[in-house]
Amino acid sequence: MYQSDGMSMYWVVYFVILAAVIAGMWKVFEKAGKPGWAALIPIYNLVILLQIINKPLWWIVLFVIPFVNFFAFILVAVNLAVCFGKSKLWGAGLLFLLPFLGYPILGFGDATYREP
Repeated sequence: MYQSDGMSMYWVVYFVILAAVIAGMWKVFEKAGKPGWAALIPIYNLVILLQIINKPLWWIVLFVIPFVNFFAFILVAVNLAVCFGKSKLWGAGLLFLLPFLGYPILGFGDATYREP
């Protein structure tokens, strides 16, 4: 089947963004003393994020409830940013809205993890 160049470029950009998020999240996990490979496993990476920000495991339920999950992801992003010494606005802006920028900056930058 024929695929246009535009669609091919879409997939290239998609995988570059995905790789940036995974690499950044891997380093964030390692900085927090968790296994970096956990960033590769869906749902388990949320469990690790909840451990890093010191939230109970039942919060996983919030991620499967429509509309509630939107706010749960924002809260996790904000709390994660605070754990690494960043502002709440930084967390909402870069970790939630632009994770392909936020996670690499947090993971590969000079931010250090402080337990909440």
